Amino acid sequence: MYNLDFAAAHSTFQTWQKTHPDDPVGFASDAAAYLFSELDRLHVLQFQLFTDDERFNLRSKLTPDPAIKASFERDLSRAEDLAHRTLEKSPDDAEATFALILANGLRGDYLALIEKKNFASLSYMKNSRVVAERLLAKHPQCYDAYLAVGAENYILSLSPAPVRWLLRIAGAQTDREEGISRLRLAAQKGDYLAPYARLLLAVAALRDNDPATARRLLQGLATEFPRNDLYAKELARIPH
Repeated sequence: MYNLDFAAAHSTFQTWQKTHPDDPVGFASDAAAYLFSELDRLHVLQFQLFTDDERFNLRSKLTPDPAIKASFERDLSRAEDLAHRTLEKSPDDAEATFALILANGLRGDYLALIEKKNFASLSYMKNSRVVAERLLAKHPQCYDAYLAVGAENYILSLSPAPVRWLLRIAGAQTDREEGISRLRLAAQKGDYLAPYARLLLAVAALRDNDPATARRLLQGLATEFPRNDLYAKELARIPH
């Protein structure tokens, strides 16, 4: 999936679903492949959209593929149902809890990046972080979960001060340094989401006028995933 080979990703995830029909992570992962294939098709993954606030705020509402959206919703609903069933029997099950972290994050991303429903996406972002904190309290070695904590803190820290105040009243977290720290943990030690965490850190570096760090992170991603030309294109845009 990080190589943008979504057909192969779907094949892998769907084979896993057949042999592990009770594993919610397989269905959540397939939903992620549907989401990121849409983001790629709709040209949402370019860095300029995320480093220029005005460009992000003025972006157009996109027109999703209804068949992809249906498949995305189907897999997410299946993942959530399986996760809740497992947690009813085993409340501390790490895989089921991780699947809910993914599901909330993916729903929030779809609402914000495709449907331009930024406010509606916030509740899913917060839910993902709350579930991640619950998982980390029991299983601190689940480093992928730190991405949910880091993403909420960093992304919401970019809001104006009055908005951050309102967000904190609503239970959100907006600590920039906490966000960067948690994203670094996910980037260094995560199993599944480390490349995504590194991508977010590259965006953060560009926003902080730190092209050297952004270049280093993107060069690593371009080397690890050579079939993803987005990394190379973004790398070429960074001044030396």
